[in-house]
Amino acid sequence: MGQCEPNGSGNKGRSDVAATSHRGTNAPPKLKRRFDPAEPEWMDRPQPVSPELMSDLENLRALNRFFGSYRLVTHFLRRWIGPGDNLRILDLATGSGDIPRLVVGFTRKVGARVQIDAVDFQGSTIEIARQLSADCVEIHYHCADIHLFGEKQAYDIVLFSLALHHFSANDAVQLLRRCRELSRGHVLVADLRRGWLAKVGVDLLTTVFFREAMTRNDARVSAARAFSFQELDDLARQAGWTNFEHRRFRFARQAIWLERPPLGLSK
Repeated sequence: MGQCEPNGSGNKGRSDVAATSHRGTNAPPKLKRRFDPAEPEWMDRPQPVSPELMSDLENLRALNRFFGSYRLVTHFLRRWIGPGDNLRILDLATGSGDIPRLVVGFTRKVGARVQIDAVDFQGSTIEIARQLSADCVEIHYHCADIHLFGEKQAYDIVLFSLALHHFSANDAVQLLRRCRELSRGHVLVADLRRGWLAKVGVDLLTTVFFREAMTRNDARVSAARAFSFQELDDLARQAGWTNFEHRRFRFARQAIWLERPPLGLSK
């Protein structure tokens, strides 16, 4: 299948490299961010639905399940969604839709109602997501540019998980600003945290377990493109975020989030 215009992909912007510094005389140097806008990750390149793409997306779902992403998102779902809630949720850069399906499973258990817009620029990935979500009528998939999709304050919760590293620093600031504008309630942005733990962990996993070429390439590129803890904090402030929270999570992950007053949520 064809693909939408890839304006929302990480293949634009300038090369973004963080400064090298030392935390102490015996500490290893911080890893520089390696971002080349001319070399997008393989999954971001124009391509049809293929066994290679389907296998890569399956591997990504397994990595999300076993290495903290689902647990991280569920932590915030428990905080923000309760019985009887009726919410509009946006998931940006949805990939194969595993986060929206996680939300649907959670809300069905707690007795909440949701309508989820899930957006990705890659048409073939959206096609796979729709197939995997056939029994989730709450999810509406859109092949669109995430820089442009949606109306201001249209959503109770905006999620943006494991995708910010696909973008240049300038684009990341624009997207963080966009997340804040689209939400009348809460915003969660979760991503990898660049460092030696992420590099060594990803190298090991893609040598021993996830050895398919696309997964091996993209996982290692993602670890090198991820923002450090301090860089993500700086990006949020540049995007105009105030009174936000920022925390490290297990398996070299991090999240920033905004929580708005409950009057902003529709019941």
